[in-house]
Order: sequence, then C-alpha cells, then structure tokens
Amino acid sequence: MNQQKRVRRSFSADFTAQMVKLYQQGKSRSELVKQYDLTPSALDRWVSQSSQSGSFKTKDDRTPEENELIA
Repeated sequence: MNQQKRVRRSFSADFTAQMVKLYQQGKSRSELVKQYDLTPSALDRWVSQSSQSGSFKTKDDRTPEENELIA
C-alpha cells in the first residue's frame, strides 16, 4: 500500500460545468471519475455547488453570516 499523494490540480469553470452537465444527463459518477481522472469528492462537490448556487467558487456558496464572520 505504497500510494503516492496526488498533485493538487485546478479546473476551469467551463470544465467543471461540463462535468456536472454530463453527470446530470445520466453519465455515471464512476465513469466520469475514471474517464477524466477525477477524485470522487471533487465531482460530488461540483454537483453540490452547482445545485446550491450555480457557481463553482466556494465564496459564492457562503451564507451572509459566514461572509460576515470572515470579514
């Protein structure tokens, strides 16, 4: 069990939106993860963010109270 840690990658908003769209159109989570070499948690987060605010930026998903605490 000698797994190397993955290098953190970033994805464009267009790419993440396309992945969510494919998922919503019926492509399975496991297919997307394998085909695009994604982590399951990243795809889950994108789907969740898309349904909550329509945005893939964490700051757009915060409540007004959370924003006030950060400021």
